[in-house]
Amino acid sequence: MVKTTLIRISLFSIFLYLSGCAIIRQGEVGVKRRLGKISPNILTEGARLFNPFTTVILRVPTRTVNLEINSNLPSKEGLTIASEISILYSIQASVAPKLLREVGPNYEKSIILPVFRSAAADVTARFYAKDLHSGERGQIENSIREQMMAILEKKGFIIENVLMKSIQLPPGLSKAIEEKLQAEQDAQRMEFIKQRESIDAERKLIQAEGEKKVQIVAAEARKRTMEIEAEGVANAIKIEAEAQAKANEMLKQSLTPAILRLRSIEAFKILSGTNNTKIIITDGKNPLLGLPGSFIE
Repeated sequence: MVKTTLIRISLFSIFLYLSGCAIIRQGEVGVKRRLGKISPNILTEGARLFNPFTTVILRVPTRTVNLEINSNLPSKEGLTIASEISILYSIQASVAPKLLREVGPNYEKSIILPVFRSAAADVTARFYAKDLHSGERGQIENSIREQMMAILEKKGFIIENVLMKSIQLPPGLSKAIEEKLQAEQDAQRMEFIKQRESIDAERKLIQAEGEKKVQIVAAEARKRTMEIEAEGVANAIKIEAEAQAKANEMLKQSLTPAILRLRSIEAFKILSGTNNTKIIITDGKNPLLGLPGSFIE
């Protein structure tokens, strides 16, 4: 019994000695290559035992990988632009065995970099060097990514993004672009000043028109006030004249011959009661017609 146990322990120790152990981490899969043949199965995360004399476990990342590249890109005007670019890519886990079988473990150098250089040169050659520093930059990055995906997607690659991190233009071109940008900023500043002055002039014109309208309204108000006052005075005179005419008419109607004779007699009595000499002129009907001051002695 003891001998059998020792034999088992010995065999287990030999097995462990002859076996290897690989750890598959998160964000990657493993593929066995046994005697040069790629297994069609993938190994998920965890510890995996294998025979190190006949088998090798190749790891393929399925997480996002950042591949940084320094490249010289051509421009539309024929300049060469030094650039630092990041390619963010990942690999579909299901195609890992096929990728290793058809391309090999050095797939970055074998396929990703050549495809990138071809796509980048083709895209940047359609743009001017100054566009790499303008709003066209995002369009350039997206165009490179789309051209890469057209070739690499069917091989199991997912190109998530192409980022142009650093662009170094020729010194003369950089200076020219800076001078142009400065000139554009100066022009925009002058345009802003011009618009501000135009707005200020328009504001002053509106203010002057408002003041003019206020003066016109005030003048019309004064004119209307004078017209109303004149109408009031005219109405007052008219009313007074009408009242006087009415009073005269009433007086005329009230002065009958009998009343006139009575008033004449009363006046004659008053005059006759004075001690002064008087001259009385009558028409034979009325006792008193008048008493001129020049006839009184």
